[in-house]
Order: sequence, then structure tokens, then C-alpha cells
Amino acid sequence: MGIGLEKVEAAAPGLVGLFKGARVSLEKAGVAGERAAVYLVLDRSGSMRRHYREGTVQRLAEQVLGLAANLDDDGVVPVVFFSTEVDGIAEIGLEDYTGRVNALHEGYGHMGRTNYHLAMRAVVDHYEASGARQPALVVFQTDGGPSSRTAAERVLCEAARLPLFWQFVGFGEPASKEFDFLRKLDELPVPARRPVDNAGFWAAGSEPGAVPEGTLYEALVAEFPQWLAAARAAGIVAG
Repeated sequence: MGIGLEKVEAAAPGLVGLFKGARVSLEKAGVAGERAAVYLVLDRSGSMRRHYREGTVQRLAEQVLGLAANLDDDGVVPVVFFSTEVDGIAEIGLEDYTGRVNALHEGYGHMGRTNYHLAMRAVVDHYEASGARQPALVVFQTDGGPSSRTAAERVLCEAARLPLFWQFVGFGEPASKEFDFLRKLDELPVPARRPVDNAGFWAAGSEPGAVPEGTLYEALVAEFPQWLAAARAAGIVAG
């Protein structure tokens, strides 16, 4: 269960609309009232420069925070920034989110290549170190395929034993060949490669900041309910 509308109104009135919009999508998906941690992973490869400059990445972080306020009770989202390696790990919260993503991004310096697996391992390590038992929804944003595909695939399959669901969000056109690998991850066979389908993929288009919030939220939670049911049946998620 989330932190509640009253706390959002008091701590972050600018997020009230996002909080309500996310709640509608959770209700439509049949998972309103579920409790889950929410993570955000952000691409800092060189091709992402425009999206930071235009505020699109900051806006995504605010939208994810609005979703997290419905699912978790601490109002905090761990954020992993990556390019060639993990560039930084931070948090955004209801009382500290305005302009925070760009400020962090600018402090991390050089924007490198695109490498998923180290960022994915950082999420796994953070989750395991937290001692959490509830499921987690990982919103993983990128604008292209990784340099090391074998390593990324391996981490995803290994992480399928944990209560982590990876929702990949592509900044770019759905048919782009840049996303062939993400489509492959989304379709990795079960149970041959992983015990449950623990990943989804959605492409937000070339102007992701223009996507209606309702469309975004429905995409972020589209496959989460099916994973939750499968993970519970497999004993990966308690209850």
C-alpha cells in the first residue's frame, strides 16, 4: 500500500496529479493496493543528452515517483544512472525531487556508452542489501541496445529468482532496430531460460516527453500483474 494522498498533498503538491493518474492505471490493471518497491534506472549514454537538456528525464523521474507513492510507503525511489559503467546511485523523494535528476546527471561528468548489466547488478545488490521481502518494480530507461548483450541477458535470467520485475522503457520509435535486444529480453523463453517472465518492454517514441501520462502509466504496469501472479505461484513472491 502506498503512502496516501494526504501525505503527497502535504509533502509534494506538485505530484498530486501524477499520484492520482498512476492510481487510475493501477486500478485498471487490478493491482491497486499492492505493495512494491520502485526503482528507476536512467541511461546516461551520449545520445541521451537532448532528453536531459529538455527535461524529459526529470519528468520521467517525477512520473515514476508518483507511481511509487501508490506502491511503497517511504516516498523514496532509488535511482541508478549508467552509461559505460554505473555513473552514480542516488535517491529522489517527495521532499527532494525538483530539478534533482539534472543536477545529479550534471555532476556525474562524462556520458559514455550503453551498458545495461552493471546497472542491473547495482539494482539487484541494492535490493538484496535492503533486506526487503516485498516485490519491486524496476523502471529501466534507455535509448538503445547495450554494448554487452550476453552479460545483460545473463543478469536478467539470474535475477528472475528474485522478486524483481524489469519494465524497460525505450526512448525511441517502437520499430527501431536499437530495441531488437529489448524485444528479445521481453520474449526469453520460460522455463528454459528463466523461471518466470520477469521483463516487459515499451517504446515511448522519439518524443517521450509528449506521451500522455495515462498512456505512460498503463505501459509501466501492463505486464506487472501477470508477473506478480506467476512469481507468487512459483514462490518467488510471498503470498
